Amino acid sequence: MSLPAIIAAARPTADGLVAAIPDEWMQGRTSYGGLSAALALEAARRLADDLPPLRSATVGFVGPLAGEVTVRAKMLRRGRNASWVSAEVEGESGVGLVATFVFMGPVASELHINDVPPPAGWGSPEEARPLPAHMGPSFIDIFDRRFALPRQAEALPEIAWWVRLKDRTGIDPMVELVLMADGLPPGVMPLLRKGPVSSMTWLVNLLTAAPVTRDGWFLLRAAGNYAENGCSSQEMGVWNADGAPLATGMQSIAIFG
Repeated sequence: MSLPAIIAAARPTADGLVAAIPDEWMQGRTSYGGLSAALALEAARRLADDLPPLRSATVGFVGPLAGEVTVRAKMLRRGRNASWVSAEVEGESGVGLVATFVFMGPVASELHINDVPPPAGWGSPEEARPLPAHMGPSFIDIFDRRFALPRQAEALPEIAWWVRLKDRTGIDPMVELVLMADGLPPGVMPLLRKGPVSSMTWLVNLLTAAPVTRDGWFLLRAAGNYAENGCSSQEMGVWNADGAPLATGMQSIAIFG
């Protein structure tokens, strides 16, 4: 069941929506984090028809989410140019995700900096090698996935893949970007021998007000830069099929093993 189908089947409420998370979107005991965050963003967008573009999201993965979930959003502040919206996703086990979204329109500025290059050695999605069909959690069949970097001689705490949704019909571009931006395993995964992992917090900064890409392909990169005492920190990035930056982020991950 695609994300557009999940949203279309959701029941609207006064402050959000009630949706069902299909089994194919599960990873272990909880739903794919990008899906839960996308549902929270969808509820936030529905608070007002004239919200400016999304520019930043702070997400906390509090607990497991499965089955029917209730998504609630609340306007924290509506300024002349920026709006702050909080959202939470709750299931049978309680609140599983909390998020704060910042929507902001463009303002005049003398600064023009764009230093977010794609990872060195990246290749186009059309020439990239597909990932093995068995590689990843159960929801991988919802995506097309290809390696974005050449095979490395030694294991490094870095993963870069081309990823796209198989069904993108009718999806809002920003909701799609948030859904896709969490589409990688932790960057330290190539160094792990065993044990589960769990995302705890996620910060995403959107670098464009209108994300576009060719044929639905997004280049995702996760690079671990710290891992001690069961906690890992990583930097993340998203680019379109032509290498233009769309988002940057950071994530904190619990490592059980």
